Amino acid sequence: MLREDLRNVAIIAHVDHGKTTLVDAMLKQSHTFRDNQAVEERVMDSNDLERERGITILAKNTSVHYNGVKINIVDTPGHADFSGEVERVMMMVNGVLVLVDAAEGPMPQTRFVVQKALEMGHRLIIVVNKIDRPDARLNEVQDEILELLLELDASDDQLSSPVVWCSGRDGTATLDLNTPGKDLSPLFDTILKHIPPMEADTSGSAQLLCSSIDYNDYVGRIGIGRIERGVVKQGQSVVVCNYNNIQLRAPGKIANLYQIEGLTRTPCEEAKAGDIVCFSGLEKINIGDTVCSPDCVEPHKFVKITEPTVEMTFSVNDSPFAGKDGKWVTTRHLRDRLFRELLKDVSLRVEETGSADSYRVCGRGEMHLSILIENMRREGYEFQVSTPKVLYKEIDGVKYEPMERLIVDVPDEATGAVFQSMGNRKGELLHMSAVGTRTRLEFVIPARGLFGYKSEFLTSTKGEGVMNSIFFEYQPFKGEISRRNTGSLIAFETGEAVTYGLFNAQGRGTLFIGAGTPVYEGMVIGESPKSDDINVNVCKTKHLTNTRSSASDEALRLITPKKMSLEECLEFIGDDELLEVTPHNIRIRKRILDSELRAKARAKEKKQL
Repeated sequence: MLREDLRNVAIIAHVDHGKTTLVDAMLKQSHTFRDNQAVEERVMDSNDLERERGITILAKNTSVHYNGVKINIVDTPGHADFSGEVERVMMMVNGVLVLVDAAEGPMPQTRFVVQKALEMGHRLIIVVNKIDRPDARLNEVQDEILELLLELDASDDQLSSPVVWCSGRDGTATLDLNTPGKDLSPLFDTILKHIPPMEADTSGSAQLLCSSIDYNDYVGRIGIGRIERGVVKQGQSVVVCNYNNIQLRAPGKIANLYQIEGLTRTPCEEAKAGDIVCFSGLEKINIGDTVCSPDCVEPHKFVKITEPTVEMTFSVNDSPFAGKDGKWVTTRHLRDRLFRELLKDVSLRVEETGSADSYRVCGRGEMHLSILIENMRREGYEFQVSTPKVLYKEIDGVKYEPMERLIVDVPDEATGAVFQSMGNRKGELLHMSAVGTRTRLEFVIPARGLFGYKSEFLTSTKGEGVMNSIFFEYQPFKGEISRRNTGSLIAFETGEAVTYGLFNAQGRGTLFIGAGTPVYEGMVIGESPKSDDINVNVCKTKHLTNTRSSASDEALRLITPKKMSLEECLEFIGDDELLEVTPHNIRIRKRILDSELRAKARAKEKKQL
C-alpha cells in the first residue's frame, strides 16, 4: 500500500544557508505551536553548543501536518565535520530539500550531501533560500545548481527537480519570481506533489532500522528509526540483528513507543511501516541495527559511513595541576566516556593504544573532535589531547594522504595573500571566478595544510574572508609542510604569574595569560615570533631596596593577553606539546616539562637526524 498520509523528508545544505530557520517557519505556519506561545529562534538547535555557535551539530527529527498529511522532517548539520549525521539519516527519508543560499550558491557541503542523496535515488526539491538578500544572484545560482547535478550524474528525473524560491526568515515561498510569496504553502504543496509516498508493506513481519540514538536517565537508551515493514507495537517481543554482523543478540521487548509530533515525542500503542518512531527497552541497540519480529529475522542494509581523516590522542591528565578542576579524571572514566560517544556518533573511531592511559580518537576534522572535547569538559572531565594529525593510507606501496576541496570567498585585494599561503601549503588552484564584488577561489589542498590556517586566513583577509572545505579524495603524499613557523614562550618555574615577570616577558612575544594566573614549569604561556622556544620567568618579582617606593610598580603597563579559544589552541600546539583540558581551564604544555630533559631530548633528536 502507499502511505498517502505521510511524507519523510530531510533538509540538507551547506552551513549557514538557513536550514534551521526555514524549519522554524514551517513549524509556525503548520500551527505546531499555540498562537500565543513564546518560541525561541532556531528552536531545533536545542544543544547549548549549537545555540552558542549558531550551527547545527546533531541531526534532529520533527514533524508538521499539512492538508491531512504528516510530514516528518529531519534537520541536518551543514558543517562538513558532521556529515556523518547526514549520511545516517538518509535511510529514514524518501526525498530531500536541497537548500542553497541565493548569494553564495552551491558550496562544498552542498556537493557532498547532494551526491549522497543522488546515490540513494532520492527525489530532490531545490530550495533557493534568502532571495531577499541584496546581493542575491538568482539566475546564476540556478545555473550553478543545474551544473552541479550534471556533474554528479543525476538522473533525468532528478535533473527536472522543481525549484522553490524562499525567504526562511520571512516565512515566504514562491514558484515564480514575478509573484511574491505570502507564506510557505508553495513549499508544502511541492513536497506533497513531488516527494512520493512510501510503498509500505504493513502486513509483513515487523522490521525497523535504527538510524539514531538518544539517551534518557529514566528509560535508558532510546532508538530512533523508520519502520521498514509491518507493524511495531508497544510491549512487542523483538530480536536485534545487524546487516554487517549477522550474529543475533538476546531477544528483547519494546517497552515504550513514541511518534514525533512537532517537537515532542507522543506515546503510542503501535505504528506501521513508513512511520519514524522512537523506542526504548533495548539497552544494547546501536545505530545501523535492525529490530525484527522473532519469526522473520532479516537485517536491513545500512548506508556505509565515510571514513575519518583526522586523529588525536586523548590521555589522562598528568600535569602538576591534575585533579584540581575535574570531576572525572581517571583512565576508567575517560575510556567509558569515549566509548559511550561511539553509540551515537557513527563517524567517530576510538582505539586503545599501547599505553593504558591514552586512546586514539579519529574523526572527520578538527571541529568534529573539538566539539567532543568541549562537551566532555562541560560534563566535568579532565584530560589532555595531542596535536591533530591526518590519517595516511598505503596503496600499492605508495603513501597516500587525505585531500580537501577548499573554497574561499575573499575581497579582490586579498587574493595575493591567499595564493601565497596556498603555495606554501601545497594547494593547487582548480577554479577562480568573480562572485559579485568578491573573488571565489577553489583549491585542492592536503588536509594537514589546513591545520592552523584559519587564523592566518582571517588576518590576511582582514576578517572579511569566508572559507569552507570538505574531504575530496586520497592522493599521493605531497611532501613536507611546515606546521608552524613560530615558537613558544615557556614558563621557567611553578608559581603565580606577577606583573613584573610578565612585563619583562611580553617583549619576547605575545602572552596568553595575565597577572595572577597559576603556572607550572613547562607550561606554554605565549607565542614567540622566532622559530625556537624561549624559557621565561613570569613568576619573577622585583627585588626590594631601601630606596624603593610603594608606587614604583605603577608604571608597569601590560599588553592585554591573547585569549585562546579551544579551536585556536588545537591549531597552535606543536608535535612536542599537549593541550590540557579541564572544566574551567585550557592550558598548553610541553610533553616534557623539565627544561633540562627537554633540551637533552631535542639534542638527541637532532643527532638522529
